[in-house]
Amino acid sequence: MPKRVLQGVVVSDKGEKTIVVKVERRFTHPVMKKTVRRSKNYHAHDEANAAKVGQTVFIEECRPMSKTKTWKLVESATEAAASA
Repeated sequence: MPKRVLQGVVVSDKGEKTIVVKVERRFTHPVMKKTVRRSKNYHAHDEANAAKVGQTVFIEECRPMSKTKTWKLVESATEAAASA
C-alpha cells in the first residue's frame, strides 16, 4: 500500500530533529455547499534539521518514531521546484 504524502507549511522547528507542519485541506460543506478550510498540525521527523519556519514541505507517513511523530520529512517544496 502506498504511503500518504501531504504538503504543508512548517510552523515550528524548535524540537531536536522534529518539525511541526500545518496541513490545510479544503472541502465543500455537505449542507451549506460552501468551501470550508480545515487545518491540522502534524509532527514530522527531520533528520538533518533542514526545514525552517515558513517553508513549504512534503511529509510522508512512516512508522511511529515517538508518541506523536508518525510522519517524516520527504523534501522541501522549493527544492522540488528547483530540481524540476
